[in-house]
Amino acid sequence: MRLYSGKIPTIAQDLIRKLKEEGDIEVSDVPEAQLDVEAVLKEYLRLDRELTEKAKDHMEKRRLPYEQLPKIKRAMAEERDVGIGDESVSYIANQILEAFMHSRFIDEVYGDDGDMRKKIQGILRKHMQVDADIDHEVRRRIKNLQEGTATWEIEYQKVMDQLRRQHKLE
Repeated sequence: MRLYSGKIPTIAQDLIRKLKEEGDIEVSDVPEAQLDVEAVLKEYLRLDRELTEKAKDHMEKRRLPYEQLPKIKRAMAEERDVGIGDESVSYIANQILEAFMHSRFIDEVYGDDGDMRKKIQGILRKHMQVDADIDHEVRRRIKNLQEGTATWEIEYQKVMDQLRRQHKLE
């Protein structure tokens, strides 16, 4: 699962709309509350990029192979208590709930933290699952090619890039 910057406004809009409609939160200014959620999501992307860069720098200094990147990044994320990978959804949901408690535009939080966390995680998963959906679509479009061949690899990347541009994903 991956959070794309192009999906941030949509995620924020869906979150505020759903939680407001279901009576979990009372919002005085919906666009501003959405901006608060967007800020949390953008900060997560910034943290993720920072961890990636620091992990790359660490690997370069120690002349480690590139395959070590995920392991080093995970260790650095654990040190900073930041959720990455599968834990990113829970981490982001907790950050959003915390932001609701401090937002000037969320007048009241009525919902139970656990229930709201589940709703937020569901919306985040739906939007962060885009990679799997795009992969499925790419494979469907190039099903006439033999997987594993050089032609398949080239066409896969070409169609993947095209779909990412089409969906405004970085």
